[in-house]
Amino acid sequence: MERVTVNLTSRASKALETAVGITGDSKTDSINRALSVYAYIEQVLQQGGSITVQDSPDAVPQKLVIF
Repeated sequence: MERVTVNLTSRASKALETAVGITGDSKTDSINRALSVYAYIEQVLQQGGSITVQDSPDAVPQKLVIF
């Protein structure tokens, strides 16, 4: 295991609290999962792929764009 210290922006801190509230996971587990998802998304995009999201079953899928 590697211990790191991070400074979260207000927006990131709120997102972390939301994730913890939804999943019931610890902050550490939520951050670990988020980093894994982020790495996967970046890998797909770097290889020329794309990822789509669909907010609800009847919504039109849209291409994910990360700024």
